[in-house]
Amino acid sequence: MKTDVLGVSYDNVTMEEALARGRQILQGERTCYCVTPNAEMAYEALQDEGFRRLLNGAELVLPDGAGVILGAKLLKTPLKQKVAGIEFAQNMLSVMEELGSRLYLLGSKPGVAELAGKKMLEKHPKLQICGMADGYFKDEAEVVEKINTAQADAVYVCLGSPKQEYFMQKHREALSAKLLCGLGGTLDGIAGTVKRAPRWMIRLQLEWLYRLIKEPRRFKRMLRLPKFIFAAVKKRMKG
Repeated sequence: MKTDVLGVSYDNVTMEEALARGRQILQGERTCYCVTPNAEMAYEALQDEGFRRLLNGAELVLPDGAGVILGAKLLKTPLKQKVAGIEFAQNMLSVMEELGSRLYLLGSKPGVAELAGKKMLEKHPKLQICGMADGYFKDEAEVVEKINTAQADAVYVCLGSPKQEYFMQKHREALSAKLLCGLGGTLDGIAGTVKRAPRWMIRLQLEWLYRLIKEPRRFKRMLRLPKFIFAAVKKRMKG
């Protein structure tokens, strides 16, 4: 079931339901892409119709972030829960391990995918990681060929937004993988090169504050969060 939040149609799912959908896609016949819009991305989509269409064209649209959950609540269209991209990605590893799916890691700085892959295999020794590439490539066609040659069933596309979403939409027909997931900084999070917020801050929906403290240069970009909330309040007031 889809729930519209300021123009972005989110899948109103729990983590378990999202994982079940991911499993279904992996066992399907066609290539599907998954996006994980937080409030920053959702505000960008509010301003950019093309990006909004791209997000809504995904087979799985997960609400990543407290801002999206709050916005939905303000609009009286509450979502079941936040489904963070990094947590979805980590939980899907068990599904892939069980199904024998082959995973390709794409994105971040040189060496990060290798480190993330090592961490994944420590917890999921039967996981099949069939290839890796950093995000500093110039020839997209060459990357697509490498993914297909590796016979990947799933690709974690961690190129940052909106680059990763445009990459998935553009090449979905050329890729033989079943599940493409746009996951931003997930590889950095798994590798440990970028630390996640403490659990108590995540529980209190303050992960955005931790990221801002750690990366003050994100301040301008993170202004989209209050702008997104204000847009939700404004829409609610208009009925």
